[in-house]
Amino acid sequence: MQDSNSSGAELLKSLLEPLLEDFQFWFAGSRQFLESRQLSFMSEEEQNDLLLQVKQAQDELNTAKMMFNATDGQVGIDMATITPWHELVTECWNVVMRYHQEKDI
Repeated sequence: MQDSNSSGAELLKSLLEPLLEDFQFWFAGSRQFLESRQLSFMSEEEQNDLLLQVKQAQDELNTAKMMFNATDGQVGIDMATITPWHELVTECWNVVMRYHQEKDI
């Protein structure tokens, strides 16, 4: 019989690891996008603020990944941490979509 703590840790790792990788991917892409373009529909201050939020989220994510890896996937991440990351990724997606919509006009 398998230890329930062991199977719980495996489940946590199998769910959380890909999620963290996804956040890393989307934050890196958003950062590159915001650093390489001047957006006509955002002020420079708004764009810089969004970029700073992405950089901060990347720092938080890197810390969370280090803790996750250091414990071999034995610790979770509070939804209070993940929810703002999800909202930030969604905001960045909306900015990219708007950029492409205005570019195609």
